[in-house]
Amino acid sequence: MRAMPDFRYFRPTSVAEALQLGAAHPGSRLLAGGTDLVVNLRRGLANPSALIDLGAVPELAGIAAAGKGLRIGAGVSLAELAQDALVRARYPALVTAALAVAGATHRAAATVGGNLCQDTRCVVYNESEWWRSGNGYCRKCEGEICHIVDQRDRCYATYHGDLAPVLMALDAEIELVGPAGTRRLPLPALFREEGDRHLTLMPDELLTAVVLPEAAGVAGYAKVRIRKAIDFPLAAVAIALMRSGEHLVGLRVAISGTNSAPLLVPTSALVGKEWSEALVAELIQSLRTTSSAVRTTNVSPGYRRRVLLASCRRLLAQLWLQAA
Repeated sequence: MRAMPDFRYFRPTSVAEALQLGAAHPGSRLLAGGTDLVVNLRRGLANPSALIDLGAVPELAGIAAAGKGLRIGAGVSLAELAQDALVRARYPALVTAALAVAGATHRAAATVGGNLCQDTRCVVYNESEWWRSGNGYCRKCEGEICHIVDQRDRCYATYHGDLAPVLMALDAEIELVGPAGTRRLPLPALFREEGDRHLTLMPDELLTAVVLPEAAGVAGYAKVRIRKAIDFPLAAVAIALMRSGEHLVGLRVAISGTNSAPLLVPTSALVGKEWSEALVAELIQSLRTTSSAVRTTNVSPGYRRRVLLASCRRLLAQLWLQAA
């Protein structure tokens, strides 16, 4: 780790003030829990002109019922999310995902918005300044070539968030506030599959909340990692399904850890079909087509693909029985 870079520090007390500070200080970065950004600063992966600490912005706090759904402030910590009675009662898969993030001390600081907007990573990018400079840097930071695939076309760093796939499976939306006002988008629209610019946020725009619809059916989350704690997912899958008799009447599947963005797996062709091994095989094939692991972690892409498919098959069977 190298010394922290010099920067100005601001602690606004409203969303409007945070946006004003961002506009007044080009090159600034938003700081939530800091569990991702501060580490990157110490590695020389960012050099902001200012840090805008969102910890004192009340509009980003709190979890409340929104009709039959739920509104979760972007500044809610993962520990608070996992302990909330409404979340535990209505969306237990989200609790599973929150508790799968890092360790208890990380979850006490890390936030919902920060987890969604976390940086992508790979075995080249997430190295020391000394190592990266000796290898000519990379496309994501100061270089021109993605060393993972030895190409200049785009960065292949991988997204490893835990909350995003579950929220996608639950059909969540996000609330964004910027100079042009407030807008709401389906969560998948927050991401693009490019490792060096994987977020679609507009300049000076802030993610303020996640909005969940009424809970329906059953949902679950499966994560594969080297250790049982701390580690990011090598591959992860979230599934939400609804069952009527022997027919699958609702299905949403999302993945993380294998691509440069969390992705929904196409499943519309399966909805309405009778449950069968052929249906499961069709989903697995759709998952295989959607995922595209490359050597961004310290295990092989082939291993990550295999455990992703196996995790999906196992979780799907569990949820099908649970839905009965």
